[in-house]
Amino acid sequence: MQVVDQVEKGDMTYKQAQSHYGIQGRSTVLVWLRKHGKMAWPKSDKQIMPNTPKSKQSPAQKIKRLERELEGERLRNLLLNEAVDIMELQYGAGIRKILLAKGLENFKQISK
Repeated sequence: MQVVDQVEKGDMTYKQAQSHYGIQGRSTVLVWLRKHGKMAWPKSDKQIMPNTPKSKQSPAQKIKRLERELEGERLRNLLLNEAVDIMELQYGAGIRKILLAKGLENFKQISK
């Protein structure tokens, strides 16, 4: 019951519990989880994970990747804002005001 409790709380995965407690059977912990657990556990002991490099990243690697993506989006946002500023100077149009007004109208229609 302690193993089931720890796995369901998220303290460890079922495979970590197997290793930590020296449980030999590959599906023993899953059988216990299905029998004694409070969650709906899958019938197969095979975990289905996407075959992408992202799924094999450590938490530190994932954080670094997300920070790079965030920095890229920040730079993209800066570039687009500069382009809008230049367009407003050259053409004298209040593009931001127009876009904000249209966005507000759309929001009002959606929220009705």
